Amino acid sequence: MSVFERGAVTISYEVHGSGHPLLLLAPGGMRSAWILWTPLPGRPTPPWINPLEDLSDRFEVIAMDQRNAGSSIAPISSEDGWRVYLEDQLALMDHLGRRRFHVMGGCIGSSFALGLCQTAPDRVTAAVLQNPIGLAADNRGKFHDMFDDWAAEMRRTHSELDGDVERAFRERMFGGDFVFAVDREFVRSCQTPLLVMPGGDDFHPRAVAEEIVALAPDAELLSPWGGDEHRGNTLNRVRDFLVAHTPPTGA
Repeated sequence: MSVFERGAVTISYEVHGSGHPLLLLAPGGMRSAWILWTPLPGRPTPPWINPLEDLSDRFEVIAMDQRNAGSSIAPISSEDGWRVYLEDQLALMDHLGRRRFHVMGGCIGSSFALGLCQTAPDRVTAAVLQNPIGLAADNRGKFHDMFDDWAAEMRRTHSELDGDVERAFRERMFGGDFVFAVDREFVRSCQTPLLVMPGGDDFHPRAVAEEIVALAPDAELLSPWGGDEHRGNTLNRVRDFLVAHTPPTGA
């Protein structure tokens, strides 16, 4: 594991393989850590491919722990929200000297990926959105509960995280609409090619994934995609999509 430091923020990351860079933004909600892409001892095999192994034959796969998840640490303030995560992600790619890159996000990582498409459209060459999170009629409370559970853990080591800071931070993360990090108007204008792999539960409503595909000018849906029976086809589709949108060397 490697470490990148900028000010009071320490970001842990892994790099596998070589080729056009592929930034991985892991599932796990506020506990988005790179290890969650991989099979864990004593746990069921995840339904998704393991990009660190499965795609490192063609791409330089860069997997990071988000701030205050896994081994990454950072101060917490009431001004925190999607922006500080995007700043970490772009700063890491700057640190590695990677100007342009693909991105693959799982769960909350899909919203991070869309945020990067909005913030740095000249840098993101293609995006895979796996299990994108989003708002449905009755699921906002689940996102609040997930955040509060994480915040309770963080308070053990972050004395600055009091009730006011927690509420402000939570509102910035999950008080919005759609996929939280960006709005529908942006997705309608997004020129980044998207491959969308829908979920089907409270945190990852299928309708949200389908709406992303319906709104975005250059998006395709990959379904079904999860589990051993689809793993081979999913890997081929993801690899082919990323290869098709890889810029020529030097571009």
